Amino acid sequence: MARKWMLPLLLLLGALMAACSEDQEKGGDVEVTIPALFFEGQDIDSVISKAKNSGIKEVIKNDDGSLTYKMPKPEHEEMMKGLKEGILASVDELKTSDNIKSVKDITYNKSFSEFTVSVNKKEFETSFDTMASFGLGLTGMYYQLFNGSDVENYKVTVIFKDESSGEVINTIVYPDILNEKK
Repeated sequence: MARKWMLPLLLLLGALMAACSEDQEKGGDVEVTIPALFFEGQDIDSVISKAKNSGIKEVIKNDDGSLTYKMPKPEHEEMMKGLKEGILASVDELKTSDNIKSVKDITYNKSFSEFTVSVNKKEFETSFDTMASFGLGLTGMYYQLFNGSDVENYKVTVIFKDESSGEVINTIVYPDILNEKK
C-alpha cells in the first residue's frame, strides 16, 4: 500500500525540484535526509539520477538506505512553498471529494505534523475513509523532513473526530503505522 503512494510523491518531489532549479542568488546550502522508507521498492540509482537532473546539487546515499539531498537555500525555500501549496490543495480536495463523503472539514497545524479530520461518524464507520489519512500522512512527513525535522523524530498524527460531538474516533500516527505493516 505504501509503495503505491511513493511513486506519485517522488514524482511530485521531482516536479517541485525541477520548478525551482533556475539560477537564483546564493544563500547557502540546505541538507535534507529522507529515510529509506520512502524509497522501498525503487531503484535508488534512478532516484539519485532524477534528483540530480532536477537541480539538486548533491545526493548522498547513506549506509542505512536513506538519501541526503544538498541544495541551495533559495531552491529549498521555493520547494517548501510548493510542498505547502500541494498539501493545501490536497486538503481542499479531500474536503470536497464526492468519494470521501464522511469528511466534513480538515484542520492542521503550521508544520503539518497534525491534521484533524472532522467526519460524520455514522458515514465514517461504514466507509474506508480512513484511507484519507494516508495522503495527509505522507505529504506531512515530506514537509517536515524537508523543513529540517530530525530523521529519527518526525511524526504526523491524523485525528478523526466526530463533527457533532468532538469525540475522537481514530488516531493514526505516521510513520509508525507504516512500520507496523512491515
